[in-house]
Amino acid sequence: MRLLACRSPVIRGYADAMEAWPAEDVLVARLRAGEESAFTLVLDAWSGGMLRVARSFVSTEESAAEVVQETWLAVIEALDGFEGRSSLKTWVYRILTNTAKRRGTREHRVVPLSSVDDSGPTVDPARFRPADDPFPGHWWEFPALWPTPEQGLLRREVQDLLAAALAELPDRQRLVITLRDVEGYPSDEVCELLGITQANQRVLLHRARAFVRGKLEEYYTREAKP
Repeated sequence: MRLLACRSPVIRGYADAMEAWPAEDVLVARLRAGEESAFTLVLDAWSGGMLRVARSFVSTEESAAEVVQETWLAVIEALDGFEGRSSLKTWVYRILTNTAKRRGTREHRVVPLSSVDDSGPTVDPARFRPADDPFPGHWWEFPALWPTPEQGLLRREVQDLLAAALAELPDRQRLVITLRDVEGYPSDEVCELLGITQANQRVLLHRARAFVRGKLEEYYTREAKP
């Protein structure tokens, strides 16, 4: 059985479009029956995101790949014990984060998720409305008109820009924005997976989104110049 020989879809839902996604109980039953096509489906859909999350905990891409490999092996062994209290994907990611944390500890690389302190604002605070404004914390200006997804967002250079922006983020910010905006997890599941508060998650996500937005603004401003 192949584990990491998989696609890494950039847009969530891409893998689902390649093959009709079964109902969760059907998928679990197929996995428990050892159906290879079911394993191929989840491997292709989830391994790319799992690799990005694991990389936030460990020191190298190779270690992250090993964490993902170890996670899938653990999933196979523990699948009969899956009780459905959360989605299958959340359960898999919980195994992933625990595995990655243990590996990070062995590598003396610990991500202190419980603290909201980070490297400071990623965007000039003056760009946001003050506390006494009717819309505190919102941007003063709306973003420039960017191309539609069909026109620009799927272009390779923009994908590369987003990947580079995520790589520049502090570990905690990158982990939260990856789970929320790349993998599509709701805030309560992110807090559960990472063991952080809603307030902590909001701060980290806001800083990460602000940084990524700034990078996109810079790019499209350059593109708009004659």
